Amino acid sequence: MKDDSPIRFNYHTHTRFCDGRSEPEQYVQEALRLGMHSLGFSAHSPLPFDTPFAIRWNEVEEYCHTILELKQKYADRLPIYLSLEIDYIPGISENFDQLRNAHPLDYTIGSVHLVRPGDREGLWFIDGPMAEIYDSGLQELFDGDIQKAVSTYYRYLNQMITGQRPTIIGHMDKIKMHNRGRHFTEDEHWYIQLVEETLDNIQASAGIVEVNTRGVYKKRSDDLYPGRWVLQRIQQRHIPVTISTDAHRPEELTAYFDETVKILAEIGFRSVMYIKDGKWKEHPLC
Repeated sequence: MKDDSPIRFNYHTHTRFCDGRSEPEQYVQEALRLGMHSLGFSAHSPLPFDTPFAIRWNEVEEYCHTILELKQKYADRLPIYLSLEIDYIPGISENFDQLRNAHPLDYTIGSVHLVRPGDREGLWFIDGPMAEIYDSGLQELFDGDIQKAVSTYYRYLNQMITGQRPTIIGHMDKIKMHNRGRHFTEDEHWYIQLVEETLDNIQASAGIVEVNTRGVYKKRSDDLYPGRWVLQRIQQRHIPVTISTDAHRPEELTAYFDETVKILAEIGFRSVMYIKDGKWKEHPLC
């Protein structure tokens, strides 16, 4: 494939090893059918407690072995990469370097899905399909104080960016998903400050921002993660981005990908990051 050719890829992919719905090879076959440039698998990293989404500790080796076998099997047809989407929960989750050293990961995605208030037990789950869980956690763990809760989320995100240094920062403003303007608005000064501080840290860490399409095609968000006004600031700062669909099914591998390319071009982006020959490079949008 020429560097100036149209490109489709996905480096944020979940299979039956975590909360996805199919065998990894089914995603590979669909990627080939779609003519994709490359494919990365990123199971949710294991956590020291049961969750409905994370891979279990005793399955990590099998997961890695499966992806490495597919990488070899399809080497002449589709570049395949191994990753983990690593959760960051201070004092609870695994250090990113430990996972990098233990497994042959090609890159890491760092994400925050669970937030722990500092003065009480429990975790606030900000993701998933049910807004009721988001709302009940906000009330029970943060006494309904949305500014305190959201600030804690961004504090985790910033600690992860500066301390763990993931290759890709996953869906950085996903905290807005179940909000949908109910508890706060994104034009409030305190919220804008949190976003700007996060972008400062991303810029200093040389991380790649994921432009995640899942909220839009699943109709859980009216905008991408991060949203357009955040993407405008990212473009102004010349922070690199990559597009992902956060696929949980093979048919989601390129969902809203082409539309996102157009949105990024309209904002002023000229390229996105992709993996070629095992290295991150820029690919022109047009």
